Amino acid sequence: MAEILDHNPSPNYYSDLVQNQRYARISSFTLESGEELCSFPVAFKTWGVLNAGADNVLVVCHALSGSSDIEDWWRPAIGKGPGFAIDISRFFVFCGNLLGSPYGSASPLTTDPRTGFPYGPHFPQTTVRDDVQIHKLVLDALGVKSVAAVIGGSMGGMATLEWPLCTPAGYVKNIIPIATAAKQSAWGISWSDVQRSCILNDPGYQGGHYPPNPAGQPYAGLATARQVAMLTYRSAVSFDKRFDRKPGFVKTRKMTCSSTNSTSNCHLSANGYKANGAGSTLTPPEPQKTMSSNPLDDGTKKAGFSAQSYLQYQGDKFLRRFDANCYLHLIDKMDLHDLARRRQHSSTENDDSSSSQNNREIMTTILRSLPPKALVVGTETDLLFRPANQVELADAIPEAELVIIPSPDGHDGFLLEFETLNKKIAQHLRTLFSRFYEGEAFDVGEMDTGVKNSVFGEMESG
Repeated sequence: MAEILDHNPSPNYYSDLVQNQRYARISSFTLESGEELCSFPVAFKTWGVLNAGADNVLVVCHALSGSSDIEDWWRPAIGKGPGFAIDISRFFVFCGNLLGSPYGSASPLTTDPRTGFPYGPHFPQTTVRDDVQIHKLVLDALGVKSVAAVIGGSMGGMATLEWPLCTPAGYVKNIIPIATAAKQSAWGISWSDVQRSCILNDPGYQGGHYPPNPAGQPYAGLATARQVAMLTYRSAVSFDKRFDRKPGFVKTRKMTCSSTNSTSNCHLSANGYKANGAGSTLTPPEPQKTMSSNPLDDGTKKAGFSAQSYLQYQGDKFLRRFDANCYLHLIDKMDLHDLARRRQHSSTENDDSSSSQNNREIMTTILRSLPPKALVVGTETDLLFRPANQVELADAIPEAELVIIPSPDGHDGFLLEFETLNKKIAQHLRTLFSRFYEGEAFDVGEMDTGVKNSVFGEMESG
């Protein structure tokens, strides 16, 4: 059961970055793992007005590093009027923050009621299915009777596929999965493992027991993990077109050591921590409420290439708005995604070739059970969720429409190809849900629809 709150029950530095966010408190929920979460927060945002039938609902699912603030990470898609895919004058729009995210829902940053301290690395593993079921509890508390469509890209697309499978039959009428797959691939799992290693091998990670604010993050590991991720989000074509061999400046890094035999103290000193003698006790700096600069940056630069400058910029930007334990939790959650997991039958316990065939048949059966007439969208240069993944979805989901966008921007094309996506999604929703577009639109006031630099997503002006 969910209780809607008018305050943030577990504030932290990162949740404060999301403006005008709402919260629900879940009294108790048993996760797919069997562990129980008690009295925990779920952050969310809504737009628009719920109609009399409580069914003009669009659920939008954010990606790994996103938040409940659709206006930030997908700003050109949401607005008032027919020019927007997510028309808040016709639909009641809901976006819930994922468990494990630093932006307000229960996560490693949340206080464990059993200990009175943040969970840190001991936060129980959650799955996409847990997120769907918990967000359904919030919709129940908001009075929602059914959902017209669920929309999401990347990790949000994983949730989009799970929504009809984790809720009562007929509750979700349609889905729009974008740049995603029925299961996380070995390729995606491998990239996750490289990023995971970057963080875990940074001495500043301290087994996950670092101060949970920007000044306390394992800077080298988290920044490098983000840089690795950026290379998978874009494509060689987009990098060559944008950067080629243009010159740029590369920041140099500093590292000071408090002792000669402690690499951990070296890193902590560089992050602003003061060692109390030769022991392991550390005094943290004052919490920072501003988006501070990277303390490993000594202010000097050397000649390099603009592509290097861009990756450093992305790493530094991420350090100011994300938490390492949360990042590890979320990439683990992505790796667990598999629509057939625990939905398989004992008949799959045969030889490898037979098992593989049975798994494919089970996946096809699952996809065929999804609501008909899905709009499946991908980008032709996506390295993480290839067009073949979208073809698999569209071939199995009844009467699905497949759209492959000819974008050079790789996986991030689903965030950047605004005109194409706006047109296709708006047309799709208007065709399936024409009754929501009849009569007078709801009065939702004005909203700023300009593109701005994004805190939580990949959009950047210029």
